[in-house]
Amino acid sequence: MSEDRSSARHVVCPACGATNRVPLDKPADAARCGSCKAALFAAAPVAVDTDRFRKHLKGNDIAVLVDVWAPWCGPCRTMAPNFEKAAAALEPDVRLLKLNADEEGALARDLGVSGIPALILFRNGQPVARTAGAMPAEAIVSWTRENLG
Repeated sequence: MSEDRSSARHVVCPACGATNRVPLDKPADAARCGSCKAALFAAAPVAVDTDRFRKHLKGNDIAVLVDVWAPWCGPCRTMAPNFEKAAAALEPDVRLLKLNADEEGALARDLGVSGIPALILFRNGQPVARTAGAMPAEAIVSWTRENLG
């Protein structure tokens, strides 16, 4: 039996990485992982390594917004609470990820990141927009929504 993507979307669990089928007629913000039972949405960004990042890009039917940052970066630290506030506003339509450029330097280079903090917005696993520099939460939300149409 083929799966009807118009009645559900796939969402990667932020805790265990399992891909879950979430029916569109159920409240997504209440969805729990079928494998580990964790909430699929917690109104917070998810820290990822290269493998988890790729799993989120491949397994999510929702848009993915990644913040490439580093612990020594002042503007990155300034933007961190704003990115958290943006997660609360954008979920469950967008998964927000945090990628540490120091720990995942090869991936940051592959993504073409030349300055941090950098935001890259993906839809269907492909980048659709990017920007660099610290932003307030409201600007992150509006930038994301504008670029998703």
